[in-house]
Amino acid sequence: RMLTMMMSSPPEKIGILIVGLGGNNGVTLVAGHLANNQNSSWETAAAGRVSAPNWNGCITQIPPKGGGVGFKGRYELANATTAAISGWDIRPTPLGDALYNSRVLDYDLVRQVREEMNDMPILKGVYDASFLGESQHATATHIVDPNLTLLQKVEHLRKDIRQFIQVNNVDGHTTVIWSASVERPSETDFQSANDLLQVILNNDTAHDISSSMMYAVAAALEGCSFVNGGSQNTLSPAMSELYEQSYRTSGDSVLAQFETVSYKPCYLLGTDFKAGQTKFKTAAVEYIRALGLTPRVIASSNHLGNNDMLNLTSKTTIDAKMRVKSNIFEPWEETELDHQVKVMYTPFMLDEKRDVVEYTSLGFLNCPHTMLTYTRCMDSVLCVPLMVDAAVWCDYFARLNVSTLSVARATAYLFKVPEGGAKGVDPGFHRQMQELESTLKQVSSGDSPENAADLRTLFKKGVASGVITEEQAATLQSVASFSQHVAKLHTVAS
Repeated sequence: RMLTMMMSSPPEKIGILIVGLGGNNGVTLVAGHLANNQNSSWETAAAGRVSAPNWNGCITQIPPKGGGVGFKGRYELANATTAAISGWDIRPTPLGDALYNSRVLDYDLVRQVREEMNDMPILKGVYDASFLGESQHATATHIVDPNLTLLQKVEHLRKDIRQFIQVNNVDGHTTVIWSASVERPSETDFQSANDLLQVILNNDTAHDISSSMMYAVAAALEGCSFVNGGSQNTLSPAMSELYEQSYRTSGDSVLAQFETVSYKPCYLLGTDFKAGQTKFKTAAVEYIRALGLTPRVIASSNHLGNNDMLNLTSKTTIDAKMRVKSNIFEPWEETELDHQVKVMYTPFMLDEKRDVVEYTSLGFLNCPHTMLTYTRCMDSVLCVPLMVDAAVWCDYFARLNVSTLSVARATAYLFKVPEGGAKGVDPGFHRQMQELESTLKQVSSGDSPENAADLRTLFKKGVASGVITEEQAATLQSVASFSQHVAKLHTVAS
């Protein structure tokens, strides 16, 4: 099974499950997916009449040209146009109406997809009012029974995932993406997967288990990846351990209390999508440092009026957002850097984010050097490509059985504060893209030592459990080595 996964072509259909499907990111992704499927054309204010397919911003879906980044055709990546997309929301608003209300996309496209989107099902979301700002409480009416135990809620989500895969005939990897409102930070820092799972099994509500944690646990147990697109502290040492295949194949007594556990490779990625201002900020400071200047003050502000920003008007949730926005340069250890961030909720702006950043550095003989940048764009138009790419990368790396550590580091460019296995990765945007390129080159050539080690471990377990003989294990190891050699020759030839 592992060899088949390593040598397989891209699947017909990957799965993307969005937590917060009815939010601006979710409905923008669904509308874009429909437009690309139907080769739609529509009028725009900025570019006149345009047509799909168009996956601009999704680097897994566009070919390289002119020295720019693009990976389509370079690697065996899944086609986002054929993906199956669904998800959960705590609000019952039909998706087409939510798209119309968001005012993100041009109306001519919205009117073409609105009716079809209104007919799409929305799964009920797991909800805990204590983790969200007060502005979100009144509309949270489309929810899983709050009287269920923690385990029952996790099992409910697992059933949703299994049904989604079955009904949509998903033959590729499925990724669950948190695109819902930012939660307040959990006050419990779980250090081991056993402790986390035991709290869920015991329904120990004295511990601070957030909704995002339950989605992440459900995804892992089903062999699906989880991407934390929000700012909350869903990722922890315990959650990272749960996503390790070695833990899920260990036969641990705590895991044994769950009816089924998937052993398939899956990944835990986050935290908080690095979509616009922050992505450019890391590239700009990287540029300043490359000039030999010393950055001293970075003062930035952004304002917009979508629901995510409304949720951040609560003191309980704004702390989570400021944690990631303020810590993006931490690995550089620029001790004298004064990095200030202000965010403002301005309802009139809806989803259109405006941001201003001033960079002040010291140059030759400590003379000041100042740059000023101004950016405006729909927030969801920046985020959706990252969601698509995250799901496509997870599928690709899962087919090659790449380690969780390598995948976390390779996809660090997607997040404001890379956590889990990516913690400590250089925050420079171009350095992070080099990390992605390096990982892709290594795993696609078959040279990755972790691939060989994972297979040897798998074969040893097969022998120990009586599934295969030592002679069969040796034969499989030979086949694996041959397939890696062929892959390497293919990479060199291309």
